[in-house]
Amino acid sequence: MSGNTADTLTAMGHEPTPDRPQAHRTPPAPAGRATFRHSLHAEWIKIRTMRSTLYVILGTLAFCMGLASLNGTSAGGDYAAMTAADRAAFDPLATSLRGYLLAQIALGLMGGLVITSEYGARTIVSTLTAVPHRARVLAAKATALIAVALPVGLLVSLSGFLVGQAALAGADAPHLGLSEPQALRGILGGGLYLTLAALFGLAIGTVIRSTTATVTTLFGTMLIVQAFVPALPGAFGDRVAKYWPPIAGGQIITGYRDPALLGPWSGLAVMAGCVAALLTAAFIVFRRRDA
Repeated sequence: MSGNTADTLTAMGHEPTPDRPQAHRTPPAPAGRATFRHSLHAEWIKIRTMRSTLYVILGTLAFCMGLASLNGTSAGGDYAAMTAADRAAFDPLATSLRGYLLAQIALGLMGGLVITSEYGARTIVSTLTAVPHRARVLAAKATALIAVALPVGLLVSLSGFLVGQAALAGADAPHLGLSEPQALRGILGGGLYLTLAALFGLAIGTVIRSTTATVTTLFGTMLIVQAFVPALPGAFGDRVAKYWPPIAGGQIITGYRDPALLGPWSGLAVMAGCVAALLTAAFIVFRRRDA
């Protein structure tokens, strides 16, 4: 018999009987459950305090600005000697945003580390103990990742554009102003593409659960396939060049329109669809597989 019940009986003039059964014991109140807001707050702290996050952001920003300057200076210097056909295909936007090729790997790695670092350190067990709802955990990781990757992607695209266009202008070559629609589309689309690359890394890391294997997969899908597409035979090579998600999505940062490839927003939609499918698979695997 509980102390509260015994005190109540005593106050009423009745002595409690130790062997009297308790007919209606009130169950204890359930412990507070971690909501999505709690999970998101925890994941935000994790991604913000990972040392690799700051290194990835600063390294990516520095590399893309440096590459934009080099590309702009080199392309601008070569422009005067170009043929008429080469001048018609000259793309100031892509020249300044070419750093996305490395930035997609860097942000994809950051996305992968959001989950693979927990598997490597075995803190994933504690995370799932605190929040047993696995879909909630992965959704919180994806949301926190977007909150970091989107502004970083926009900053990388904006800084690369400004530096690259300044280099082109200094070489007296065709260049774009920040207010031009093509420039705005490239900067905004570049930020969205890099955010998708980060989510791509998260999906791959969730399925593979290994940082090394995630990095290898990122390099293979985003760089190696793209490099070998020209060597693929005939119609097969043409279809890969047109529909391979990283290649299609990369059209968002180009100004020159190649009729054999998808348009900027259509290509980005292909990349987004691929990432959505991979994230769906990641949610299924994450819910069914043991930690």
